[in-house]
Amino acid sequence: MGRWSRKIAAKFVDWVAAPSQADWLEIGCGTGALTQAVLSATAPRSILATDQSADFVAHAEAQITDERASFKVADAANLPCADASLDVVTSALVFNFIPDKQAALAEMRRVLRPGGLVAFYVWDYPGRGMGFIDAFWKAAAEIDPDALELDESARFPFCTESGLAKLCRDGGASFTEIAAIEVETRFPDFDAFWHPFTLGAGPAPGYVKSLSADRVHQLKDNLAGKLGKSGPVVLPARAWAAKARWLVE
Repeated sequence: MGRWSRKIAAKFVDWVAAPSQADWLEIGCGTGALTQAVLSATAPRSILATDQSADFVAHAEAQITDERASFKVADAANLPCADASLDVVTSALVFNFIPDKQAALAEMRRVLRPGGLVAFYVWDYPGRGMGFIDAFWKAAAEIDPDALELDESARFPFCTESGLAKLCRDGGASFTEIAAIEVETRFPDFDAFWHPFTLGAGPAPGYVKSLSADRVHQLKDNLAGKLGKSGPVVLPARAWAAKARWLVE
């Protein structure tokens, strides 16, 4: 997923159009794709990148040596920042994993300066916007109907244009803009497409790992029959992005 999240991050930062010399906070920095995009494209004064995972924080900190960036282990519901201390609070592809989204949104709002901006994005799973994930689960469901329970489109129903708008509206946002951000995912051939599903990390690879060798073979053949065994595999990847502001009270 990393190569596609980096492409989306660059487009997202352009769309946010934040002012230069802003102080940023990132929730769920992961490997640092969005952190790096902010540093490269927005001329920030500072960015604090946080994640619940100490391993992710350590990795991102080792990769990004820009003096404007700092890193902390932190939870979205308990941000390590003072009230009204930041200009932009952002997150990339993590809001669907936050249990209490309204609590996180309230915390993001707490640390914003007057006129500050909350901006985040999630993959469009319900709209079948992640082509390679959608193709995988459709092929899996044809040989195992129980696989549908693991499909991200069922697990993350709010990851839609209307879902993000409602989330911000319920959080009291005075202004919300939602946009689709798309990139193309391209694999040189089917084997390159299939290989990440064999690595065991994430719902789809974890599912493959749980199967017997015969079932893996059956799933692979079913998927290859749909996508083609020769030539490149090209599919869309779409995220829904939101940016919201609150009136000064």
